[in-house]
This record gives sequence, structure tokens and C-alpha cells, in this order.
Amino acid sequence: MNKFMETAVREARIGMESGDGGPFGAVIVNRETGEVVASTHNMVLCTNDPTMHAEVAAIRAATAKLGRFSLHDCEIYSSCMPCPMCMSAIMWAKIPTLYYGATAKNAAEAGFDDDYIYSFIRNDFKSHGEESRLTLTSADESQCQELFAEWKSKNDKLMY
Repeated sequence: MNKFMETAVREARIGMESGDGGPFGAVIVNRETGEVVASTHNMVLCTNDPTMHAEVAAIRAATAKLGRFSLHDCEIYSSCMPCPMCMSAIMWAKIPTLYYGATAKNAAEAGFDDDYIYSFIRNDFKSHGEESRLTLTSADESQCQELFAEWKSKNDKLMY
């Protein structure tokens, strides 16, 4: 087993055994040096934070340690194919390589089914015979658009 994936699996076990969260672990590694930047597990249950998935926790720890928001020079090892939120976080962090162990199907069979979220994103949740669990309503669009005009004219902005 790859040593970084082995660490991700070990983290997942730690999280499960301690009651922190589900069977998910993640490790962020500097691609050039092979140094582990962050290693953690799912902490949804111990934090009461539904976003504290292993990958998000690892990204938060890595960016805090490195003092920057871009992890372009890192790679991530995850014990399972990341959910849509975590996949988005990985992309926002600009991590170019993801290694994963278990599949989304494995997670679904264990009760962690992300299919509804993917269906919602594709706007075909009704194909599963479901009504939307989320109502989207546009409000105060013109006032909120002003923020983007201000951003575009900001001389000292840092794009991310």
C-alpha cells in the first residue's frame, strides 16, 4: 500500500474509533519534497460541522500551516472518492492530483450517498423520483451585483 494512502486509512480508522466521524481520511503531501503537510480524518460528529469532511479538514490544516490558499504544489490522498463539496474544495485549493481508495459506490453502499447532490447539480433530481430538498430563490440581484463591480475596480485585489 502507498504510504500516504496508508496514512489516510489510518486517519479514517482513528476518526471512526474516536467517534469523530465516518470512515474517511485524507493526507496532503508536497509533491516536490514528499513531506506530509496535513493529515486528518472526518470530524463531522465531534465538531457538529457538516463541512468537516476529511478532505476539507486537511485543506484547512494545510493552508493554515503553509500560510497560503493555493496548494498547487501539493497532492491529496483520500481514503474514498471525495463528495461533491470536497471535490470542489480540492479544485478551489488548486490541488492538481487526487489519489483515492474506495469508490463513491462503496460509500453509497455504506450509507454515504452523494448521488442526490450530483443529481441536483445536473438539475435532474426528479429522475430519481424526488422533489428538490433545496429551494433556490434569487433575491436583491442588482444590489449584490454592485459587489462585483466594486471587486472588478479594486486595484489591490488578489485573484484566487
